[in-house]
Amino acid sequence: MRMEIILFGQLADIAGNNKIVVDGVADTNELEKKVNKLYPAMSGIKYIIAVDKKTIHTNIALNEKTSVALLPPFSGG
Repeated sequence: MRMEIILFGQLADIAGNNKIVVDGVADTNELEKKVNKLYPAMSGIKYIIAVDKKTIHTNIALNEKTSVALLPPFSGG
């Protein structure tokens, strides 16, 4: 399964693009492993995974219609 992942902030800077395509992931744990393998610099950054515009905190299944974004740490004022 091919998934397009939207990246923000320093994650987009590391990848050189605000979108990447990842193949062969069935759930968010596999997605995180694959992204960290493709972009080792991301493995040292704690990022949040958003699925269908909701942040998630547990492993969930993905499909080709799922919208996924990776959000780096941020602070506001």
